[in-house]
Amino acid sequence: MAPERHLGLLPPSAEERIAWPVPFADGIPMLLDLRGRKVAVLASGDPFWFGAGTVIARALEPGEWRAFPGPSTFSLAAARLGWGLETVLCTGLHAAPFQRLRPHLAPGFRAIVLVRDGAAVGDLAGYLAEEGFGPSRLTVMEALGGPGERLRETTAEGYTLESVRHPVCVALDVTGDGHAMSRASGCEDDWFEHDGQITKRPVRALALSALAPRRGEHLWDLGSGSGSISIEWLLTGAEATATAIERDATRAERITRNATRFGLAHRIQVKTGAAPEALDGLDPPDAVFIGGGLSEPLLTDLWARLAKGVRVVAHAVTLESEALLARWQSEAGGTLLRIALSEATPLGTRRGWTSAYPVVQWRVVR
Repeated sequence: MAPERHLGLLPPSAEERIAWPVPFADGIPMLLDLRGRKVAVLASGDPFWFGAGTVIARALEPGEWRAFPGPSTFSLAAARLGWGLETVLCTGLHAAPFQRLRPHLAPGFRAIVLVRDGAAVGDLAGYLAEEGFGPSRLTVMEALGGPGERLRETTAEGYTLESVRHPVCVALDVTGDGHAMSRASGCEDDWFEHDGQITKRPVRALALSALAPRRGEHLWDLGSGSGSISIEWLLTGAEATATAIERDATRAERITRNATRFGLAHRIQVKTGAAPEALDGLDPPDAVFIGGGLSEPLLTDLWARLAKGVRVVAHAVTLESEALLARWQSEAGGTLLRIALSEATPLGTRRGWTSAYPVVQWRVVR
C-alpha cells in the first residue's frame, strides 16, 4: 500500500499494489482488512517525524508492525542547505495554520516547514509578507531524495514560482521589519485585540510568574476578557492547554480570534458563561487564574472542586474584593501582593505620574 506517487517509483513486480486513498484516514480501514497477510506500507522518509507512522501504529496492535525509517525530509533539506538541524525549527503544517509560526517569527529565525501542496507554498509566502517579513528567503524543495528533486530560491514578497510539485517543503530564513514577539512574559498589549478589558502588560507578567506554568499543565482562566493570560500561558510550551471562561459572548469570540492569531486555537477551549456554573464538566486544572467575577460563592465552589496542589492566583481591584481576598488569605494561606503602578504622562508643558488602580494579587496552593 502506498500513495500513487510512491507506487509509480517501484519497478515492475508481481506483488499486489493498493493505492492509499485521500484523505489519509480512509486508508486505515483498508489496511486493517488486510490483517493476516504480509503488507508493506510505503511512506516518505522517517514515518515517525510528522509522517504516517504514528497514525498507523496507533491503529495496530503491538507486534503487528515493524518500521524501517529512511532519512527524513528535514534531514535531506538540512543536507542540501548546510543547516544544523539542532538550530532549526522543524515542523509540519500540512493541516495546521501558518499562524503556528507567528510566535517564532523574528530576523534570524530559520525553519524547515512541510506543507500540504504546491499552492500552500504561495500561501505561506503571502502570510510572511503580510506579517512584515517579505524579504525572507525561501528555498522551495520538491521531491527531495527522488529522481524529480528540485530546489528553487525566492523571497516571500517576490514569490512567483509556478508548477510546484508535491511532496514539497520550504526552508525559511526570516528577515524583515515585522513585529517580533518578546520571549519574556508580558507581551505588549497591542498584540491582543481587546476592548479595554485586558490584564495590562506589567500586571500580566506578574500574574504569569505567580501561576508558574509547567510542562503539559492545564489552566482555567476565569473572567478571561481578551484571553491574554490564557494565551501567554499557552506560549510557555507546546504541551500547555487552557480553558477560558468569559460571560460576555463578544469577548469570548475575541478570545478565539486572539488565540487564532498565534496559531493556538487548537489548545484553548473558550466557554461562554460565568463561573462557577460554567466549570461543570471541564478537564481539571493545574492552575486557576481569577481575573474577573471574583466572589465569595466562586471561591467557596473552587475550594470544594479543586484537587490539592492546584495553584490559584486571583486579582482584585475594588475595596470589597480586596477585603474578600484578605479574609481568604488569612484562612487558607498563601501570599498577598499589592501592585501599584504609575506611568509618566503629559502634564501641561511637563510630565507627571498617572497612577493606575492598584491590584491586589492573592497566590495560594489549594
